[in-house]
Amino acid sequence: MTAPEERLRPLVRRPPSWRAQAPVVAVVSLGGAVGATARYAASLWWTTPPKGFPWTTLWVNIAGCAVIGVFMVVITEIRPAHPLVRPFFGTGVLGGFTTFSTYAVDIRRLLDEGRPGTGLAYLAATPLAALTAVWLAAGATRRVLKGRQP
Repeated sequence: MTAPEERLRPLVRRPPSWRAQAPVVAVVSLGGAVGATARYAASLWWTTPPKGFPWTTLWVNIAGCAVIGVFMVVITEIRPAHPLVRPFFGTGVLGGFTTFSTYAVDIRRLLDEGRPGTGLAYLAATPLAALTAVWLAAGATRRVLKGRQP
């Protein structure tokens, strides 16, 4: 006689408990505070005059995206990092440093000032420049680090 087959229950994937996610939330929050503080410092250091072009926001977003390109190559292709490094630095610091909200406010301000051409150019130039910065920085990082491998 054979034993009846046990019915296998499908595995139900449960979301991680709040305790498992608490460290991630904490490091993203801490990193976000650091990044936002750095962005604010940049805006104080390089102010945008009234009716001026928002160069600070543009360059902060480009620089932050270039750093994201370098960072992602290093932690995904070169050297694995602690599981909390990516949420802290990638999501927190760089997410707080770069800014979509200020970019959107700047576009609205340019349009309200009667400069739709400048506003639309800024609207298109920022994501294009940011994506180009990620691509160029990631490529340069790969080339530099490949030359160092034995």
